[in-house]
Amino acid sequence: MRRNWIEAAAPLLAVMVLGGCATSKDALMPRGPQTMLDVWNQETGGGAGGALPARQLLDARQSLRRALTEADVQRAPAANAAYTRTAANEIYRQFHRLPNPDLVMYVFPHLAGSDPVPVPGYTTVFPLYQRVQYAMPGERLEDY
Repeated sequence: MRRNWIEAAAPLLAVMVLGGCATSKDALMPRGPQTMLDVWNQETGGGAGGALPARQLLDARQSLRRALTEADVQRAPAANAAYTRTAANEIYRQFHRLPNPDLVMYVFPHLAGSDPVPVPGYTTVFPLYQRVQYAMPGERLEDY
């Protein structure tokens, strides 16, 4: 029963897929009378009769321009200093080291070597992680 349903659906699916390929491009996207060059010239003010759109573009640019105020002139050095390389900026670490805690281990007194030599008990320190890990900028805010 299930096999009959699949056998009936397969040709129907094939007809639908092939029917989609039979549609023409011009029926889906009809071509207008303008070429791309005509659209470009109309929108950018180029070509014949382009003086009016070019003038409108210039007027729009002029309306967006403004003169610098005294406050803008005062703020400029401080704003530029953030992007200037200085000794303080060079020393500042952008990628901070992540903490690598030290583990303290006590070694009990023992005998070592082929000739049993007594070794007194001692304490040693080693890092928890094998390599130094770094944080991405802004990932950790605390200094270490």
